[in-house]
Amino acid sequence: MHFGSKTPPVALTIAGSDSGGGAGIQADLKTFASLGVYGTSVITAVTAQNTRGVSQIEIMSLESVLSQLVAVTNDFQVRATKVGMIASESHIRLVADAAADGTLPRLIVDPVMVATSGDRLTSDTLLDAYRNILIPQALVVTPNITEAQELAQMTIESLADMAKAAQIISKFGAKYVYLKGGHISSDEATDLFFDGSNVQYLRAKRINTQNTHGTGCTLSSAIAAYLAFGKTVDEAIHGAKIYITRAISGGANWALGGGHGPLDHFSWGQLP
Repeated sequence: MHFGSKTPPVALTIAGSDSGGGAGIQADLKTFASLGVYGTSVITAVTAQNTRGVSQIEIMSLESVLSQLVAVTNDFQVRATKVGMIASESHIRLVADAAADGTLPRLIVDPVMVATSGDRLTSDTLLDAYRNILIPQALVVTPNITEAQELAQMTIESLADMAKAAQIISKFGAKYVYLKGGHISSDEATDLFFDGSNVQYLRAKRINTQNTHGTGCTLSSAIAAYLAFGKTVDEAIHGAKIYITRAISGGANWALGGGHGPLDHFSWGQLP
């Protein structure tokens, strides 16, 4: 992307705040900015967390989420929306209704259920709301292996399992499923893209690092950013795969915090 005097496209992130800055709203806005997109936000929850884990979650009121959403969409022409952590069924219904009436175009749903640290961020009662209310409004849904297992109600241990899970999840109504395969042990980080008919694998060499906090947030935000620029879904998912690989590689040797550290969103690791 190129910066200049031309007005940038606008993307919206609807997600939780990460006080450690590695995931959630913070990761989304970094991703948007690094790709030349003007980022706006709706905060659904405030979390107390760092690289080691999540210690507290405070869910925002429905009135607050609605007010933020109205403020943004009444003033900005949002061209793509990324949805991350939603910890309330009422929030899910609000977002789904806004997507259904065209207020939130090109909806990318990242069903954040478990943090990189292993902490659960949503309850089991929200699974049906994701399946029946939110995912049907999604252009692309981007679960990781753990989240896909929850949604598809199956164990995923291989690429064949990933393909089966993606097919199950697509039946909930999403047009495309991007299943992140980083949790499967292999020499490659292989993601799967399902367009409703065909399966495509996106491969990259696995990077040996524990600095992977916010990878899911970052990848889904990158997809939204490319879509905001008018890229096709196929172009957006390939661009996002390249971007996330570069971001993980750039921050692989960083020593920020004592747990799963953040990514290099701005390619600082490539600077001289």
